[in-house]
Amino acid sequence: MAIITVFNGAFCQEETFLKRIQTSSHYDVVRDSDILLEASRLSGLATSKIERAFSARVSVFNRFTREKERSLAYLRLAVSQVLEREDTLLHGLTAILVPMEIAHVLRICLIADMPFRIAAATRDQGVPEAEAVTLIHHLDENLAHWVHTIRDVKDPWDASLYDMVIPLDKSPLDEVEKLILDNLGQGVLMPTEKSRQSGRDFRMACAVDVALANEGHDVSVKASNGTVSITINKHVLMLSRLEEELKAIAGRVPGVKQVETRVGPGFHQSDIYRKFDFEVPSKVLLVDDEREFVQTLSERLLMREVGSAVAYDGESALELIKEDEPEVMILDLRMPGIDGVEVLRKVKETQPEIEVIILTGHGSNKDRETCMTLGAFAYFQKPVDIDKLSATIQSANEKIRRRNRSEGNRPSKE
Repeated sequence: MAIITVFNGAFCQEETFLKRIQTSSHYDVVRDSDILLEASRLSGLATSKIERAFSARVSVFNRFTREKERSLAYLRLAVSQVLEREDTLLHGLTAILVPMEIAHVLRICLIADMPFRIAAATRDQGVPEAEAVTLIHHLDENLAHWVHTIRDVKDPWDASLYDMVIPLDKSPLDEVEKLILDNLGQGVLMPTEKSRQSGRDFRMACAVDVALANEGHDVSVKASNGTVSITINKHVLMLSRLEEELKAIAGRVPGVKQVETRVGPGFHQSDIYRKFDFEVPSKVLLVDDEREFVQTLSERLLMREVGSAVAYDGESALELIKEDEPEVMILDLRMPGIDGVEVLRKVKETQPEIEVIILTGHGSNKDRETCMTLGAFAYFQKPVDIDKLSATIQSANEKIRRRNRSEGNRPSKE
């Protein structure tokens, strides 16, 4: 039987629709939460980190970690596994990941007009109408960003992405149910050897994409009958060496018979291709109110392959760590508002796994003792030798890696 994918706007009566279709078709429903759990199992990444790939907001550290791209690679791999089943309905944002080339898929989009959605949000969330409008607009913006990222289409309800666009506020569910069941019975949606091969090609491309992403590469991957095509979309100074490395990594993926590389339309632009090394520190937060100093420090660390973000006061730093989870923090003590000692105390109370290096120009021996007692990794007075600081960051990073390995890198729902 055909696979069904369902993508929808929030508050469009989608749950009622899903229950009806599941009952009448006897399909298994696979949701985004199921795909996230499988992607977490495959990758060892926490589901919360993978889930951020859905958001329009990108971590300030992502240009160093490529966490969003790696998460997306594993989400695709998890979806490719679902497509090998029969009698399955894939619901949610991950429905957009299914390639258009796979023909035995009935693609459905559920929508409703804004007054209907506002009334549903007001009722279901127990919020005033104005708050419901804001919520829906925010959710729609995220959906639009997601669809544009995956399909390069700005309108998430664009009819070209779906076989059916169904306005549930205007369509009786009995009629919708009959329409879908009738379409499922059509021969054009029956799996064929060609459409199944398209599914196997997608699975192989996903496996290669994951292998390359785990080695720090950011390229486009397609597959066809055992031949993998890799497109390089950023300029690289030593193209032949990169091509050899990409071919070697892809060639180790089971089932790959041949690997081809090519340059894409973005190759001749000024952006430079960079392979990411996940062993070097890449999530370092610099907290200091001396803007010129901290910006210069960030640039000098980047020259040593250490990726960092900057906060200019303690309040901003505490807000940032809630969203972006730095691994190492370099913290000044004397700042307006919350001082460094209080920031250190709060960080160690809420996220003790963050290693904090104190770098201050005004500290005392008593400050040093206090900070080390609170759990600081190291304590330095300004000015500090940049190589010594880099080595200390690397030591903190190695401590984090050892801790992660000792914990087994178990997937987490948190």
